This record gives sequence, structure tokens and C-alpha cells, in this order.
Amino acid sequence: MAASDVLLLTGGTGFVGFATLKYALQKGYHVRAAVRSQAKADALHKNPVLASFADRLTTIVVPDILASNAYDEAVNGAKYIVHVASPIPQGDAMANAAVEGNTTDVEALLVKPAVQGTLNILKSAKEHLSVKRIVITSSMVTVPSFGVLAGSETTDKVYGPDDRADEISPPCPVEIVAYVQAKIAALNAGDKWAKENKPVFDVITIYPSVVGGRHDNATSVADLLATTNAAFLAVVRGQEAVETSRPHIMAVIDVDDAAEAHIESLREDVEGGQAFLLTNRGGDLAWNDAKAIVNKHFSEAVEDGRLPNNGVSEPKWWITTDGEKTEKTFGKLKSFEETIVGIVEQYLELLTKETK
Repeated sequence: MAASDVLLLTGGTGFVGFATLKYALQKGYHVRAAVRSQAKADALHKNPVLASFADRLTTIVVPDILASNAYDEAVNGAKYIVHVASPIPQGDAMANAAVEGNTTDVEALLVKPAVQGTLNILKSAKEHLSVKRIVITSSMVTVPSFGVLAGSETTDKVYGPDDRADEISPPCPVEIVAYVQAKIAALNAGDKWAKENKPVFDVITIYPSVVGGRHDNATSVADLLATTNAAFLAVVRGQEAVETSRPHIMAVIDVDDAAEAHIESLREDVEGGQAFLLTNRGGDLAWNDAKAIVNKHFSEAVEDGRLPNNGVSEPKWWITTDGEKTEKTFGKLKSFEETIVGIVEQYLELLTKETK
């Protein structure tokens, strides 16, 4: 990696994106973060976590990822692109999924931006011969069928990174279905574009499962709970499964591991054209295991009531996966216990700050 090499990162203000941004800077990359507004750019530059990397962080505003040539200026001169940005369901996805008669145009809000955003960045990269590799964030929801994902189908299959779900025919009734279709459609559209256009750069795809861990861009409990960390904290905070965003699926990855995989995928010894599944094996963990972990590490907070630690979340199904290639390439993944400890530590920090 030369000192002049530029890494373009999208989605750097989000949960996974911010962790990826921090890791890239720690590894010595010069990062150009594409954001949707000047306010978001200013927030990144002011974030104390990134203060020591100010000389290697620049930002560029891309207000409309659907616009033709949206990323042309952002891509100019970049050697690497890590495309994390993608629309996500607003609010509690599983709660929304239970609402009948939702008339929101979820395809327009989720599917179209995911597909067009991916295609736009690929098209812009093709016009700039400086780009050597693009890493694209997909999701584990693209791997099993929607029936398996939703728990309406059972299977003993062990899923790997080369498995692919069929697209979901429109209309998508609710946000969570549209989110799954958005990820599948964006993946298929990107593959099709690459086959037809044969760019000089190669592409690596990352499939994270349910991501948890410390969120250094969160400044409040509400910020922390606005991410998938809400699912990890549910039983710890005394909630029932129905109140969490992903209450039963037990396949998780630490956000630090997700960030590392994105950036380490840029290494020259990692062959292009691959996909990596970021998840535990599934089947031997339960959300309820968080309670024993909290009793072990945070007994004082349990005793004084800050952590009720009495919620109930009985898993109804697991998605079993093969992470051998991922760990062989990037090293051993963090345990569920390590992830829970990181989240709870930050939760208590933020709670203490807000109750002073």
C-alpha cells in the first residue's frame, strides 16, 4: 500500500461503515468518505474517535446515489472502493413486518436505491482506471431462501458464501421483505454488470449476518439501540423476543470482525472474485446466553437494576453456516461473549452519561 493510495468508502456514518472507516484509518489507508450531506461530513471530521487520523481522512458529498454519474467525482483517483452504503429498514423491522396493510412503497425506498447505488459505483469505477478492487457489503439474507430465513421452512443444510437465494417477486408487502429483496437484487445486478462489462478491477463481496458490537459513532443509548445491537441487548434489558428486531435468528458477527474483513479483503494475497460469509456457525447459541454472560461480567449492574437481565427470547430456528474460509483468510472471529461484553460496556457508559 503506497502512501498515495486512496480508498473510497461509502456508508461511513453507519454502524458497520463507521467501524470499517476506523479500521481502514488504523491500517494506514488514506480514506475518502462519501457521505450524503455536509452535516454528516462535518460530524465525521469532529468525531473524537477519528481525531488522530485527520491527515488521512477526507470527505465528499454525494447527495443522490440514484443520480446518473453520482459517484464520478468521488471515484476519481481512488485505488480501492469499499461500498458499504445501502438503505436499511426504518424502525423495528420485525415489528413492521407484523403490521398488515402497510402502503409504503418499500421497493422505491429500499430495492431501487440498493440496486442503483451498486450499479452507479461500478459504472463510475469503470471510467477510472485507477480502481483495482471494489469490496461490496451484501448480507447473509442473500444466502438461504426466504422461507428458511423467515423460519417457515426447515433445513439441515450448512450454508456457505457461494449459496444464493432466489429473488422475491414484487410487490414486497413490508420493509423486511423489501430489504431482503434489495440485497439479493443488488447482488445479482452487480454480478450481471461485471459479466457484461468485464472491468479491469475485481470485486469481493462480504455477507455479514446480524452485526453487534461497540458503536463508536453512537453518542446516546438511543443511537446504540437504533442498530442491530437492540437484538443483542433485548434479554439483558428485560424485553421479550417480540420487541427485538431479529428475535429468533441466531447467526451473528462482531462489528469489528465485519470491519476487518472489508479492509483485509484489499490485501494482494486475497484473490479477487470471492465472497466471504461473516457469521458464527449457528445452532449452538441462543440470545438467552447473553444473560449468563452479563451475570458473569456485570453482576453489579444486574444487582442495582441497570441491567434487568430477565428478558426471554427462545430461538425458534437457526441458520447453520460454514465460516472456515472466512477464518482462514481473516483469522478467528470474536465470540458471542466478546460481542456482548463490548455492547453492554458501551450501553452502561451511555446510560451513566444520560442519568448524571
